[in-house]
Amino acid sequence: MDPTSVTAETPKNPWGSASSSAPACSLVDVMSEQLAKQLDEENRVLPSLAEPGADLLSDELPDTTSDLMLAQMLQMQFDREFDDQLRREEKKFNGDSKVSISFENYRMVHPYEDSDSSEDEVDWQDTRHDPYRADKPQTTPRRGFTGKGKNITTKHDEETCGRKNTARMDNFAPEVHVGDGLGMDLKLSNQVFNSLKQHCYSEQRRSAKLHEKKEHSTAEQAVDPRTRLLMYKMVNSGVLENINGCISTGKESVVFHADGGSLEEQPIPDEVVLKVFKTTLNEFRNRDRYIKDDYRFKDRFSKLNPRKIIRLWAEKEMHNLSRMKKAEIPCPEVVLLKKHILVMSFIGKDHVPAPKLKDAMLSSEDIRNAYYQVLHMMQQLYQECNLVHADLSEYNMLWHEGKVWLIDVSQSVEPTHPHGLEFLFRDCRNVSTFFQKRGVTEAMNVYDLFNTVTGLNVPVGAEEEAEFVAQIVALEKRNEDHVQKRGKKTFPIASEDGDPPLQPDSDD
Repeated sequence: MDPTSVTAETPKNPWGSASSSAPACSLVDVMSEQLAKQLDEENRVLPSLAEPGADLLSDELPDTTSDLMLAQMLQMQFDREFDDQLRREEKKFNGDSKVSISFENYRMVHPYEDSDSSEDEVDWQDTRHDPYRADKPQTTPRRGFTGKGKNITTKHDEETCGRKNTARMDNFAPEVHVGDGLGMDLKLSNQVFNSLKQHCYSEQRRSAKLHEKKEHSTAEQAVDPRTRLLMYKMVNSGVLENINGCISTGKESVVFHADGGSLEEQPIPDEVVLKVFKTTLNEFRNRDRYIKDDYRFKDRFSKLNPRKIIRLWAEKEMHNLSRMKKAEIPCPEVVLLKKHILVMSFIGKDHVPAPKLKDAMLSSEDIRNAYYQVLHMMQQLYQECNLVHADLSEYNMLWHEGKVWLIDVSQSVEPTHPHGLEFLFRDCRNVSTFFQKRGVTEAMNVYDLFNTVTGLNVPVGAEEEAEFVAQIVALEKRNEDHVQKRGKKTFPIASEDGDPPLQPDSDD
């Protein structure tokens, strides 16, 4: 072997044939723009098929260099997890019920590239194209029957009518839950369907009536929106600091406790009450006789406008309280009148109302003093204020600071009222009965009390109450005739023969 040939042979590379070295280039070629563009185009060329895994890498790893693409991918993953959780909640909520509730409206609507849901699932299908939705029964043709021969079916067929009635339940009001009767192949007879239809109609009318009453009336311990707005205006104007809550309810009013504010015209007590007269008309149907014959409100009273009676009722109590205050009778002091809301001073202390005379725990001496106070107030009310309480009882008298306070005088009338003396006789009966039961030995009977208050000295006959009331009615009739003739009241004086005639006219 030729040694020269051995030395000239190049050794083998274990890593394969070495790639040829890049040809040398000058600095001028490197700095040329043409060479730079050529290199840039070579870098943009896609990887060749000879490079293993190039396509697989491009499919598995999408381009994440863009922040927008990355955010969309994260949002899609979040929505997929949300829908999966929503599907589980829907399945748990429905359980094994035949009537299911769909959460489809809450589902995210992103198109999933790798959706794991099966084609058999119908949870997220549009209910308008639900293949399992029960079809409504076919309508009977105009001729009234279908089929031929023995297979004829008329419109009176029991099953056909039952399915039709079930389908017609969809026309009920939305608040009526009818369920999926078609899906269960429910068949309703005509009698059952008519009963359901009448019940739904009645419920709609009742609901509308209750809604109307709630919006336009003052109910027990509650006020309608208009009344609530008036109360808010009082607070906003500074008349009241705040309204604390309901302390009493009656036949015609609801009483609220409030903290007084300030007025430029007059000072307001620290504690006041709001007497809100109820706007329900049924409470005033039997109260017309207290106001329609009162000359102060007779011209303004209208039988055709019953809602205006409520405001007149509040105004009537304000005027009666003003008379009583001038006579120095213990009673609430009027602060403000706003439509059917009367603001008065609070009888009590530290948000605690004074007890009614019926509930007050009084000693024998206190109950005896209370009787004489009531007797004196009844005389003042009749003689000085020219008023009859017309609803005086232990329920409308309060015991506070060792004194009896009169409240609730909205129904009080003048003695010239056609039934004024009858109202007074009823008051005397209530007062006499109460104090006699409480053991007041000085308490007079109803007849003596009536004569003491009025000074009429109406005699008591053998029949007692019946004859006494008859004389009172006759006296009222004579007084009414005299008022119509002369326009003023004359107080009758008893004659020697026992009859209670009117005082003779001065011009006769």
